[in-house]
Amino acid sequence: MKFIQVILLSLLGVLLSTVSLAQNNNSPVDYLNVPGPISFNNTSYNLSWTSHPSATYYKQEYLVKGDTAARFKTMLLLEVLTGSTDVKSIADNKVAELKNMKLTNPIVTYELTGNSTTGEYFLDFVVSDNAPNGKVNIAERNIYRYTTFTDKAGKKGILLFGISVRSYGNETGKFLAALKLNKNDLLAKVKQFSIPVITIKR
Repeated sequence: MKFIQVILLSLLGVLLSTVSLAQNNNSPVDYLNVPGPISFNNTSYNLSWTSHPSATYYKQEYLVKGDTAARFKTMLLLEVLTGSTDVKSIADNKVAELKNMKLTNPIVTYELTGNSTTGEYFLDFVVSDNAPNGKVNIAERNIYRYTTFTDKAGKKGILLFGISVRSYGNETGKFLAALKLNKNDLLAKVKQFSIPVITIKR
């Protein structure tokens, strides 16, 4: 099954599934001028795939050396939507998508929190790919941090920094159980992370 991660595109009315299988770029274009490696949680992530499907939307994915888009344990995401600064609406659209997914998948969970001081929103959610018999093939936890930005050229928009953590096959049960024990640790690190400065390539 092919998965598609959608973050900011939900604002444009494109509601696709959440867990993704990214395509490979032999030489990904660094549209945001953040080539990597990006260091997060004592791990280095290298630019692996990018996309610029519309004039206002940019997406970049970063993987640990040795991982692939088809099978990874953790992935970092940077996404940008220029011209909009309504962070709450984008986060709410994603919640609506997850709420709809939960109607047919009880494993889906989500929690949206905000920071009134910074205007940021944090969406912590779990999705899965299930076999017809109910067996979980892939379990994935995502934490999305939505914030506004202004680049060096004065261009404004919404920036999303995210992390996806996956487990496969027989390991998914342990993975989901472990989330209940150390859920707040990764969320705190995402909140504290110093997001790289971006400059959109012209």
